[in-house]
Amino acid sequence: MAADSDPESEVFEITDFTTASEWERFISKVEEVLTEWKLIGETSNKPPEKGEYTSGVWEEKGEEVLFADFRFSIRHHYLVQKSSEKEEKEDTGEDSIPVCMQDLLCTNNDFPPVAHCLVRWYGLREFVVISPGANDAVISESKCNLLLSSVSIALGNTGCQVPLFVQVHQKWRKLYVGECRGPGVRTDFEMVHLRKVPNQYTHLSGLLDIFKSKIGCPLTALPPVNIAIRFTYVLQDWQQYFWPQQPPDIDALIGGEVGGLEFGKLPFGACEDPISELHLATTWPCLTEGIIVDNDVYSDLDPLQAPQWSVRVRKADNPQCMLGDFVSEFFRLCRRKESTDELLGKSAFEENGKEGADISQALSKLTEPAPVPIHKLSVTSMVHSARKKIRKHRGADESPLNNDVLNAILFFLFPDTKSLDGSEAKPSTSTGNISSQSESEDYNLYSQLKSAPSNSLTYKLALCLCMVNFYHGGVKGVAHLWQEFVLEMRYRWENNFLIPGLANGSPDLKCCLLHQKLQMLNCCLERKKARDEGKKGNPLYSSSESSVNKTASDLLSPVEADKSKYEVAKSWDSWSDSEEEFFECHSDTEELKESGQESARKAKEETKENPSPKPEGRLHQSGNLMLLNSGEPLYIPVTQDPAPMTDDLLEEQSEVLAKLGTSAEGAHLRARMQSACLLSDMESFKAANPGCCLEDFVRWYSPRDYIEEEVMDDKGNKIFKGELSARMKIPNNMWVEAWETAKPIPARRQRRLFDDTKEAEKVLHYLAVQKPADLTRHLLPCVIHAALLKLKEEEAAEDIPSGRKAIKQIISHSSKVLRFPSPDDKKLEDVISQISNVEAAIARARSLKAKFAIDRCEKSEEREDLEKFVSCLLDQPEVPIIGAGRGAAGTIIHKMFVQRALTLAPVEEEPKRSSSSDDRRQTSGTDFPSPAGRELILRTSVPRPAPYSKVLPQRMYSVLTKEDFRLTGAFSSDTSFF
Repeated sequence: MAADSDPESEVFEITDFTTASEWERFISKVEEVLTEWKLIGETSNKPPEKGEYTSGVWEEKGEEVLFADFRFSIRHHYLVQKSSEKEEKEDTGEDSIPVCMQDLLCTNNDFPPVAHCLVRWYGLREFVVISPGANDAVISESKCNLLLSSVSIALGNTGCQVPLFVQVHQKWRKLYVGECRGPGVRTDFEMVHLRKVPNQYTHLSGLLDIFKSKIGCPLTALPPVNIAIRFTYVLQDWQQYFWPQQPPDIDALIGGEVGGLEFGKLPFGACEDPISELHLATTWPCLTEGIIVDNDVYSDLDPLQAPQWSVRVRKADNPQCMLGDFVSEFFRLCRRKESTDELLGKSAFEENGKEGADISQALSKLTEPAPVPIHKLSVTSMVHSARKKIRKHRGADESPLNNDVLNAILFFLFPDTKSLDGSEAKPSTSTGNISSQSESEDYNLYSQLKSAPSNSLTYKLALCLCMVNFYHGGVKGVAHLWQEFVLEMRYRWENNFLIPGLANGSPDLKCCLLHQKLQMLNCCLERKKARDEGKKGNPLYSSSESSVNKTASDLLSPVEADKSKYEVAKSWDSWSDSEEEFFECHSDTEELKESGQESARKAKEETKENPSPKPEGRLHQSGNLMLLNSGEPLYIPVTQDPAPMTDDLLEEQSEVLAKLGTSAEGAHLRARMQSACLLSDMESFKAANPGCCLEDFVRWYSPRDYIEEEVMDDKGNKIFKGELSARMKIPNNMWVEAWETAKPIPARRQRRLFDDTKEAEKVLHYLAVQKPADLTRHLLPCVIHAALLKLKEEEAAEDIPSGRKAIKQIISHSSKVLRFPSPDDKKLEDVISQISNVEAAIARARSLKAKFAIDRCEKSEEREDLEKFVSCLLDQPEVPIIGAGRGAAGTIIHKMFVQRALTLAPVEEEPKRSSSSDDRRQTSGTDFPSPAGRELILRTSVPRPAPYSKVLPQRMYSVLTKEDFRLTGAFSSDTSFF
């Protein structure tokens, strides 16, 4: 009783059979999608124009739908068309049929070269496909029927007239079944896919029989069936002379022979034929049953008599291209982690025990004056002494690069080696050309890619390293050449020889960092040479050592007497005896050093005692400007040039300034660090203009900060009165503070803003510690730059519009990637892949031009037609041949098939086919082999299923290849009168 009184025992489950099932929910969701896409009701558009399926724009949109836990994808494919209001009004009527049924009979777009498979099989311009998820498949017959029932119900409920297909079985089979509904009409889309082909379906007569039996027309006299036929012939075996590319002589290059490939010239072209196959399609677009015969015994279908010919080419998959491989192999060095010493053995800069034993001798070498200039240089002498030490540790046979290749590369990189004479190197001829390129396309290109000018040393070095990596020893050859290059830089620095192939002036920040470093080293060399020349030309330094003990006041007169020399050369580079200046030791005694410091202190004291010092370091008078206090002319002083900077130095400086913080003390210290050049200019200005004031300096240095106004004096005359700008009057102004701190010291006696010795050693150390991987990343922009220039050169010779467009896209893409300091490897690989693709496209153009013998064509009109034909083959998926088999291109293609038949073995019989096809081919008397593909389209309009039913379109498509056989049918029937 207790259990019966329990309230839980009275609860029971109620099954509501009115709730929607999973199947009904699926149908409802399909209907919602069709309604959302506005596919409900009639759609009327003009018939598609000829070729519109290929040239038009196809769009698609998708949606995900669930049937219980089974995921489906619904995709709507349609051709974008502009519909007119007049056509819409005319087409609406009781006798109108859905657009898809009209497309079944349209012949304007048979056999489109690029389209969805359903477009090719049924000629539809709009359809919806329901397909299972990525890894699912609808295989069982019950599930297929369930899906078809769902489609039929959704079409009936919504009134959608767009055909709806369902993909069944495995996806690789491309099996679709579908349905289309209209007012009182219906079309069923069916499909058959077989591996083994029945013999009766290999020819037209057998396919006509199956088409008529499937229609089941009750009429005794059937209307004629319209037929469209296409045979496709494949030419695979190209003759050797059709491919003009000659591969490089690898054995000669590896063997060390110079001249197999010229230094500085990148290889180009495909090592194999980039065109693997040529597909010739012969088409009979409009035939009627009874006009031709095609059966087991005989065929009238001769490809030479076909009214339409069209050609498509099949491209080789990833053809091996030399330029792409060249750049890719160089890029792979980025992943190597070995250093130069690890690759080549013992360090190049290590000393032997005997050579390093006498430390005092090494110290005395440091304190010796500059070495005596070498009067003649050669490749063997233009290297550092460390090169001999390297060869002691490593035999000649063990070197990655043999001497011939190494010497050839050094001559290529340093063309001034032969012309150097006496004490200085003649400037490289490329230096002047670099500056003149500022307005050229190459200038824009290297500035976009942040590489280097195409005739610079850095650019040439990148190409040589790339070539050495590809042909002469890989990463070890790269390390060897780089080691020799660094030694050459060290030798040129120690012997005051300028580096050729670099523009004068400060480092160009638009170039890669390695190019900036080399320019910085050249700047140091220029400063060092100017200082040394100043020492030699100044009699102060040619006198005895006692002249060093002269006071600063004693040194003024000869300098002032020789003032014009400094003015012309802006000679802040001339040597100084200030205690803050670095100078080479002339003696080992301490007395000389003390006397030099004492003389400098006396000079400062005399400068303080002398109220009106003599002007020093004047360059020239500044127009009509006068000093405000004394009325003397204002002279522009000789000033120090600002220190040149590279990207890494600027970044380092910005980091130091940022670490100072935002406090008042940090801001003040930051301002003082940034005003070193300003202080130097103020001191030079004071030395050149005794008695000047801050307003005088501002008038010359920053005229905008000196404001002049026209006022009237006591006598009524107009005069100009000036004052400093508002920012110059701010309390604790850095300009005012620097002016009060500045002393009248000419530029030649100031502390150097730019220590060329220190900076040069930093650059040389930076170069010496670079690993091959680091070097590759520095020079990869130059290699990409060279590859793009090579593409431009080769494309200009072939005149390929699509190639020009692709090159512009590569430049735009690579400029965005290479602007970053450390570009992503995947993006770099993408750029290199694009370069290879354009190279392959140019190689395809050359291959096709050689195959169609354009160069040997004598008639100009025929030559132009062939060039246009080849250009279209590169850009379009399929190109019609003017004149079919009787045209110029058709005749050449026919000869290709004839040569193939003569040179190759007899064509193998088609598998799974009877030998009757060969008999028919021989009967027709053609030189073509058996077609690789046979396509037929059969169309007619008949009443179905009863004689009094509405006349509706019927269509069947057949394709037969060596692999499979497919039949697709669209059979319409009247659902009102049956």
